[in-house]
Amino acid sequence: MPYRLKDLAASLGAETLGDASLVVDRLAEPAEARAGDLALAVAPKFADQLKASQARAAVVWAGADLTDLNLDGAIIAPRGRLAMAGLTQAMDDDPTFAGPEGIHPTAVIDPTADVGAGVQIGPFVVIGAGARIGPQARIAAHASIGPDTQIGARAMLYAGVKIGARVRIGADFIAQAGAAIGGDGFSFTTAGPSNVERAVRQRPGVPLDPMEGTWHRIHSLGGVEIGDCVEIGANSTVDAGTIRATRIGNGVKIDNLVQVGHNVVLGDDCLLCAQAAVAGSSVLGPRVILGGKSGVADNLTLGRDVVAGGGAVILSAVPDGTFVSGHPAQPTHLHRAGLKALRRLIKG
Repeated sequence: MPYRLKDLAASLGAETLGDASLVVDRLAEPAEARAGDLALAVAPKFADQLKASQARAAVVWAGADLTDLNLDGAIIAPRGRLAMAGLTQAMDDDPTFAGPEGIHPTAVIDPTADVGAGVQIGPFVVIGAGARIGPQARIAAHASIGPDTQIGARAMLYAGVKIGARVRIGADFIAQAGAAIGGDGFSFTTAGPSNVERAVRQRPGVPLDPMEGTWHRIHSLGGVEIGDCVEIGANSTVDAGTIRATRIGNGVKIDNLVQVGHNVVLGDDCLLCAQAAVAGSSVLGPRVILGGKSGVADNLTLGRDVVAGGGAVILSAVPDGTFVSGHPAQPTHLHRAGLKALRRLIKG
């Protein structure tokens, strides 16, 4: 649909330059922008691409010169990525939930389930006994929701999302395709000391003796508790707790292909990037950020505002506000100093 420049700017609380009555119909990168597009050129480095495009309107940086950029109108974005958040929300035309409210005839919903007003339920969805779905929730094809699970208002479950039994989820939840929440944790034990326990006590260079190594499964009875405004990416997993629930705080954002183990606690507003993993019973304080492919070993505590760089492997507790990198993870300034020293030795 068309959007007027001044209306988009108003939704962002931003100012305009030039002709604010210009109409645009989609967002575009500067190098690919057409005449009817709103080009996202949020920094001076995009100036040359913008001038070479057909765009007449753009999101630009403070101090940009419309005449130099060959533009007729613009939105000023002091913080470009924040403007992108607002614009992509305003102009999102995702057709997944474009249809009317209601329940598709192929959906299978237990008679004891409680489905709120204004809910949209797609083809082949399965909702178990005693489940409660909040008002205005939207559930896409082939999703499944286990018995006694509660999902808050305005949730969005994309295709193939699987939510197990006894899960509690707050309002404004988003789960991308294939996310799995509430499966059993990876928890097993042996009748005697396992090879893991024996290995840490074994003398260096001495092979372990053979043993009876049958693994006995520890079942997960604790479920999962998720706060408000949480998003979980495609094919990510959150395991149920063993006795108590695995807990995810308000505002947590989880990328694709992330593993959150049983009994983990994620504080409010944590952000976990792709292929990160948190092993069982670890506790992350508020606003912790895990970079891509980073990992947290089991039974650790990370303080508030910890940042782990991509690929970091955290094997010990991390205090508040620390930036760590490397394997094993250490404060980033020490990690970088060690790499520099190693390079000097190699060049030596």
